[in-house]
Amino acid sequence: MSNKSGSLSINSENIFPIIKKWLYSDHDIFYRELVSNACDAVTKLKKLEVMGEYSFPEDYKAKVTVELDPETKSASVTDNGIGMTFEEVDEYINQIAFSGAQDFLEKYKDKTSEDQIIGHFGLGFYSAFMVADRVTIDTLSCQEGAKAVHWESDGGTEYEMGDSDRTEVGTTITLYFNEDSVEFSNEYRVKEVLEKYCSFMPTEIYVTVKGKEPEYETIDEADVLDSDTVIEHIVEEAKTEEQENENGEKETVEISPRREKAKILKRPEPVNDTAPLWAKHPNDCTEEEYKDFYRKVFRDYKEPLFWIHLNMDYPFNLKGILYFPKINMEYESIEGTIKLYNNQVFIADNIKEVIPEFLMLLKGVIDCPDLPLNVSRSALQNDGFVKKISDYITKKVADKLTGMCKTDRENYEKYWDDINPFIKFGCLKDDKFCEKMMDYLLFKDLDSKYLTLKDLVPEEEAPEVDVVENPDAETDGEASEEKEPEKTVVFYVTDEVQQSQYINLFKEEGKNAVILKHNIDSPFISHLEMKNEHVKFQRIDADLTEDFVETVSEGELKETAETLTEIFRKALHNDKLDVKVEKIKNENVSSMITLSEESRRMQDMMKMYNMYGMDPNMFGGGGETLVLNANNKLVQYILEHESSEHIDLFCEQLYDLALISYKPLSPEAMTKFIARSNEIMMLLAK
Repeated sequence: MSNKSGSLSINSENIFPIIKKWLYSDHDIFYRELVSNACDAVTKLKKLEVMGEYSFPEDYKAKVTVELDPETKSASVTDNGIGMTFEEVDEYINQIAFSGAQDFLEKYKDKTSEDQIIGHFGLGFYSAFMVADRVTIDTLSCQEGAKAVHWESDGGTEYEMGDSDRTEVGTTITLYFNEDSVEFSNEYRVKEVLEKYCSFMPTEIYVTVKGKEPEYETIDEADVLDSDTVIEHIVEEAKTEEQENENGEKETVEISPRREKAKILKRPEPVNDTAPLWAKHPNDCTEEEYKDFYRKVFRDYKEPLFWIHLNMDYPFNLKGILYFPKINMEYESIEGTIKLYNNQVFIADNIKEVIPEFLMLLKGVIDCPDLPLNVSRSALQNDGFVKKISDYITKKVADKLTGMCKTDRENYEKYWDDINPFIKFGCLKDDKFCEKMMDYLLFKDLDSKYLTLKDLVPEEEAPEVDVVENPDAETDGEASEEKEPEKTVVFYVTDEVQQSQYINLFKEEGKNAVILKHNIDSPFISHLEMKNEHVKFQRIDADLTEDFVETVSEGELKETAETLTEIFRKALHNDKLDVKVEKIKNENVSSMITLSEESRRMQDMMKMYNMYGMDPNMFGGGGETLVLNANNKLVQYILEHESSEHIDLFCEQLYDLALISYKPLSPEAMTKFIARSNEIMMLLAK
């Protein structure tokens, strides 16, 4: 074989700064590129063997070995795959990267982001120059009569090629790390990187360390394999002890039999799993395997609620497993992790083009060999194709959930409290998902029963939960010709403790409400109202309906209301206080606070957008209303003793009691409330 060396044109010198700066965002990714190339070489050789163009040696075992040498600050990646000839090295290594560099630079000279600058050249091998000052290749092709080839370059503008002393078919790439990248010759750092990128590559990957003290293990003699290196044979004699039998006589009993063992060099263990669970057919996977895989990949030792196994061959190839984790909404971040693979090679976490946004709450793996990736495998191309993949994943998730609701309602209800934030988020983000899920959305009522929207708003028969005509609906003659459709009101609770007084009123009247206590519920019910024009959601403290108050003649309470309004405004030093007097059926209820649904939602929106200090009335929303019960003796006492020296005390206390059952008091108001309560008890003690 003739030697060959070359120097490059000055324009091509810039290729390595470009590779180092733009090709990959993470320098540790070079291991992914080199190891995956090695696995590809093995796969190609296997295909040749299947086609009858190559025969494996008898002891052939496909593998990739990463050998580290901390002394020389180097590492090598060796495969026993297809190998390369002199001409192939010249073509694939020299010409594509070096001779094609000028075209590469011309095409991308104005680009600055890695998403733009990568995409069309086989530069995976050259990722090595991000971390190495010098790189060598020793390779022997599987072709009959081929000679081994040596190639090396210092990453500058020159390379050298010649004969190699390699005798085994395959390739070894050796990197001599620069001072900033010495960490990549450390065993623990390398295993960490390989675990990140190569955990499921299709060829077994081993890590060895040059000069490392050998490790041993002891096994039963019967388990020794031909490939084991036996250090010594060990015989453990039987162990006996004296024991007393049933007759009280002592006898010698064998408690441990004689054993023959062998001390061997510790068997090498691959750092990867070549047959990941997602690659199997769902029917071949057990529940325990799914759980073990979840624990291994996500290091989450809380069991997932359930999972979806994706398995599609047409019109594109996609496999994967999506897990629904148990989420603690109060203490944990609800962001999940979806790991994307391409032919078992890790690409990235949570690629938003493939994974719909609302699925980011889940944990899972997706392997799609058909993904249109650029050469660095860090960005996607062909938006239309990727959109089809995303739509398919969304459809499979919806099918799983609706199917569970239909065939396994008991478990669906059991999981609902954990999965409902995810489903509601999906409905807000994806119209098709929302359409599929609409009839399978559940609402937990005050008796902890789960109802669907159809249960809440039945089309013909009377509903099981409270449903009233919308009091705001137009009834006068000035209504437009196209009258607004009559709406069914569904009452809801956001805090069972805070709103307990209102809940008790509902239960006393045999009425029901649903519990919506997550932050996402506010935009979610607005979304449902938009999708279902005949439905209106209203919090139970938004107003007092006719079910809770006695019917009175017009004007009966007018004078009482005017008097109490004046008394309370004066006592509370609030001229704008809105006071309403009703005859509430429950005489024990003295005062309540109501706030219209529209005003509350406006306030929620203002909080969401940090619009503190703005007046809700600017947007048509009113303030809180103090409702006083004319049937209550405390209210009657205030009305009859408006000149009493303690009347302000009573008014302030009744107002705060109403406020406490509506929302938490501010620190200042709570301090005054406690002091005032003590003062009232002192008056009672006299």
